[in-house]
Amino acid sequence: MQRWRLSDDLAEDTEVTEMTTLKIDWAFLAIVAIAAPTWAADSGRTAGECFEGVLETDPQITDTEVGQASWSTACGDCPSCCDSASCGDCCSDIHSGCGCCLENCGLFGQGILTYDACSAGCPLPELLLGSIACPTERCFEDFISPMTNPVYFEDPRSVTEIRTIFIQHKVPAAALGGDVQLYAVQIRARLTDRLSLIATKDGYVVSDNPLIDDGWADIDIGLKYALLRDPSEQKLLSAGFTYNAPVGTPRTRMARGDGIFNLFLTGGAEVFDCGHWVSAVGGLLPVDGDANSSFVYWSNHLDYQFRKGWYGLLECNWYHWAADGDNRLGLTGLDGGDLFNLGSGGVDGNDIVTGAFGAKYKPNRTTEIGVAYEVPLTDRRDVLENRLTCDLILRY
Repeated sequence: MQRWRLSDDLAEDTEVTEMTTLKIDWAFLAIVAIAAPTWAADSGRTAGECFEGVLETDPQITDTEVGQASWSTACGDCPSCCDSASCGDCCSDIHSGCGCCLENCGLFGQGILTYDACSAGCPLPELLLGSIACPTERCFEDFISPMTNPVYFEDPRSVTEIRTIFIQHKVPAAALGGDVQLYAVQIRARLTDRLSLIATKDGYVVSDNPLIDDGWADIDIGLKYALLRDPSEQKLLSAGFTYNAPVGTPRTRMARGDGIFNLFLTGGAEVFDCGHWVSAVGGLLPVDGDANSSFVYWSNHLDYQFRKGWYGLLECNWYHWAADGDNRLGLTGLDGGDLFNLGSGGVDGNDIVTGAFGAKYKPNRTTEIGVAYEVPLTDRRDVLENRLTCDLILRY
């Protein structure tokens, strides 16, 4: 059977009329439109199956590209050249263009700060993590990562990234006031199709609060596993844990006790066509219940992509203290929240709810730049008066 393809010979065939050529064009487009959802849904194909149709229409594909595709498929991705028309993503025909969003004409319609889906982005994550990690999964690229509760509110996607964070944290007068700044870097590495290594806490603290001196933060490291992944419905669910290694600076109120385990469940779904809801629930289990208090948390993120690459976001975090520490610092009824576990007494049963609003900009599919402003929504504040969080994410 002759394929629907306008070759040079066909173009030169004088017996083919202009009307026939036009019909062939429309027939070809119709076949592509019908076949696209099938290509998109088949994200688990082997490299050979994915290349079968591509090689017929593009004989210029090199052996190197075939080898790269085989490695990518071993990591759970379809080969990057499977759909060159959409910048190389078998899933992009379902959810990559976000067709309901306004056209990508740049900030204020001036053609600047646009979203470039085909940009390769920064090579740093690939240089540092490419030898041990798989590339970020391609089927949930319209999602963005949460901003607040940065140590515990985990992105449900399987990503390979470097995330730099700056936090400007104002302490209320009841906790002796002042400001605390955190400069941190998070790392996530997608080890297999579903398993990821995550390092969610580290960095350096600068403070003028009398209780907290300058110094290094503890390190949180753990694993995350994708339980559910449905690209066609844009839904996903992951579970994991981290361990807080008490290796920070004691005068910064770090290095307390024998460490803390964090167990969490995190999921996300597309809502309102161009929006996304991400929610995470978890709890802290101290190894030494005297040195550290414990709490459970529930964090929620809602965003809407109002222009391709531009997002508005709202977030809410609930913290419920489940057990006291031994109150070594004498801070009865007041504890540190997500960044500092002070092991205070008299906090059992306390609740704090915070709310935040912000925005994110994605110049391409491998880069996110975000800012969020957070305040307590309850009368109880503990050590949080307000907080400004900024992040830069570079993905591979």
